[in-house]
Amino acid sequence: MRARPLFSITKYTPEDGDLHMSISPSTPIIVGVGQFTERIGSPEYAALSSADIAARAAERAFADAKSLDSLGQHVDAIATTRTFEDSTPRRAQPFGKTDNFPRSVASRLGIAPRVAVLEKAGGNTPQQLVTEFAERLSTGEFRMVLLAGGENISTARWLQKSGESADWSETVEGSVENRGMGMTGLAYRYNMSHGVVGAPPSYALCETARRGRLGQAPDEYLAEMGRLFAPFTEVAAANPYSSSDVTASTPNELTTVGERNRMIASPYPLRLVARDQVNQGAAVVLTTVGTARELGIAESQWIYLHGHAAVAERELMQRQDLGRYPAAVLACEEALRQSGITIDEVTYFDFYSCFPVAVSSVAIDGLGLSADDPRGLTLTGGLPYFGGPGNNYSMHAICTAVERTRQDPGSYGFVGANGGYLSKYAVGIYSSKPAEFVASDNARLQKVVDGWDAPAREERPDGWATIETYTVVYSKTGPDFAVVVGRTAGGNRFLARTDAGDSDTVAQVVADDALGKKVFVRHTSRGNRFAFTEERIEQLLPRRTPAFRESYEYAIVERDGHLLQVTINRPEVRNSLHPMASDELAEIWDAFEADPDLWVAILTGAGTAAFSSGNDLKYTAAGNERWLPLTGFGGITARARTKPVIAAVNGFAMGGGTEMALACDIVVADETASFALSEVRVGLVAAAGGLVRLPRQIPKKVAAEHILTGRAILAADALRLGLVNRVMPAGAAVQGAREIAEEILAVSPTSVRISMRVMAEADEYPSEAAAMAAPAAYMDDLMTTEDYLEGPKAFAEKRPPVWKNR
Repeated sequence: MRARPLFSITKYTPEDGDLHMSISPSTPIIVGVGQFTERIGSPEYAALSSADIAARAAERAFADAKSLDSLGQHVDAIATTRTFEDSTPRRAQPFGKTDNFPRSVASRLGIAPRVAVLEKAGGNTPQQLVTEFAERLSTGEFRMVLLAGGENISTARWLQKSGESADWSETVEGSVENRGMGMTGLAYRYNMSHGVVGAPPSYALCETARRGRLGQAPDEYLAEMGRLFAPFTEVAAANPYSSSDVTASTPNELTTVGERNRMIASPYPLRLVARDQVNQGAAVVLTTVGTARELGIAESQWIYLHGHAAVAERELMQRQDLGRYPAAVLACEEALRQSGITIDEVTYFDFYSCFPVAVSSVAIDGLGLSADDPRGLTLTGGLPYFGGPGNNYSMHAICTAVERTRQDPGSYGFVGANGGYLSKYAVGIYSSKPAEFVASDNARLQKVVDGWDAPAREERPDGWATIETYTVVYSKTGPDFAVVVGRTAGGNRFLARTDAGDSDTVAQVVADDALGKKVFVRHTSRGNRFAFTEERIEQLLPRRTPAFRESYEYAIVERDGHLLQVTINRPEVRNSLHPMASDELAEIWDAFEADPDLWVAILTGAGTAAFSSGNDLKYTAAGNERWLPLTGFGGITARARTKPVIAAVNGFAMGGGTEMALACDIVVADETASFALSEVRVGLVAAAGGLVRLPRQIPKKVAAEHILTGRAILAADALRLGLVNRVMPAGAAVQGAREIAEEILAVSPTSVRISMRVMAEADEYPSEAAAMAAPAAYMDDLMTTEDYLEGPKAFAEKRPPVWKNR
């Protein structure tokens, strides 16, 4: 299939002006578009900042409409897409940035809009901004709006690689509506803990699921992806705004793996994925019919938004079919309905093309188009070839759609803008043909999507399961790990990945099509792990028999008869815990629970300064891998225990330190102790039980005050509130804990164990009456124990009982 040339030579017909006259003056229109690309190595190369690039595009947009001098003073709102650097900390570069991107762009243009917006992240946002501000223009809120965006990722990486520097830092005065990163619905701890981080593995899982639905072999499907994207390279090669010199490629050239086309995440080699290392910017000027007439903007420049829609898809693991994108299709159909046209009447298409499935799931599976449709499926050349300037790609598509439909009067241009991981879709249909603006009805569409059924999820699968879809994630040196979406025997969906270093299983996934294969899964503290045999899982992840070691790296363990004392031994970091320390403590508590001769435990911290300052934030800030034992922070906050643990709080307990204390049955504090759920002060929340336990252990409103401020509770106040059982002199918390432990050790350990069980079960009932009415099965358990008989017998014989704990 030969793609259309980038620009048409069809001319505007003045007779269409009669139609413009019948349109309401409040109707929003696009009157100017501009694109700018800075290529490294070109004679004009100046290492521009992202704000510079966006401003260059905006200058061209004003010139396209009329001129910056004549129109700039009328712009009362500017909205910019979010740069990748502002979208996620992982994208930060060392050369500084503006603290107010929209105002930085405006200052370069010499304009002072009263409203400035920095949009959230998402490839869908250029189209959503057009729709939003078209609607706000139609209500009279604004007269003229500038939308812009730009990226200089290519320059930033080139400077870093060459060892050169730049200073793009900038402080700009003026209000800005910063809408935040917009990562809600995209970043999930469950997905990330299984290696589904970022776009390539997420899209790869969807791509392979689509292949499975079509019943194609990997080689057959790879060839199909090449045939889909080869025409995109032709369009990109003809586009003067492409991020680099592009040559048209054959399907085979796109899909043949080699040194310059390495695998990223199966089934994707590098040349089938979006290229974000670009220096590109685009801008759009919107106004109303009335203002355009007033300012003398030629009617030949006017483009109307005939149809539009935007909707968010279900989260990845909640989709019935990972290889489909029904929310996007729903948005497309709604935009076509608003426009009063069918898909056959559209002349120009641009489907967001970060990965093949983003195109095929919408254009081919959803709208019934074919890969070789003579109209083509891209206006720019697509993100892998034209370039993928962060969240702003679809602004380029909109600009090109405007140019095409101007030069082809009465034609329709269709722009489909995708965000996230097939997560958010916005559609716009453009034409020079006059049309009244129709306000959005996206809430109705979203209600439909939100009502779709979602598969049940298995958080912690164990045993045999079936692979629903999969991918292998590659490093620069080869296959790194494999990820599967699986289904349990009961049909529940889960994520799992290969264990670290399990190259054998990874190689098997690479060598054979794993769709529909049986795997054995085991859940661990670092997530679910899979292999193709149970024997391999046992080899990699043998089940550990609970037992104490001779020594520990992060704790001191002392045994005194039936009493165990555990001391967190990291005083150099105020007894804070990183994942390895939590794992070690979890192992200790496992051994404590399994040992019938240990009846009570004490938990304390080394030194006098701190019981525990909670999470080791320095470890976390360094970007190290994070995980928690299945039994929670410190191996205790999510543990179902049968034996009492006493916290001896010496000094302060902060964050996770307080949460460990809350998880204990009894708390003894010295007079220097303090308790704080301080997570809110460092941008976190007390997710290891603090948010649940503190409001149940002290008055709720008092708990809320301390949770929401992060303010500490001093030992005396903690005693008054009932958070601690007793306060001891400085340095004597362990002594107080031992005194209580001795009292517990003097009574029946069997009765203690059963009492703890009953108290825990009672918490599950909504009222005391319901708990009291529950069957007392525990009495049957108690009556069959030796201790049940020993107590009355020793009393009758007037001697101390000899407890057996059985």
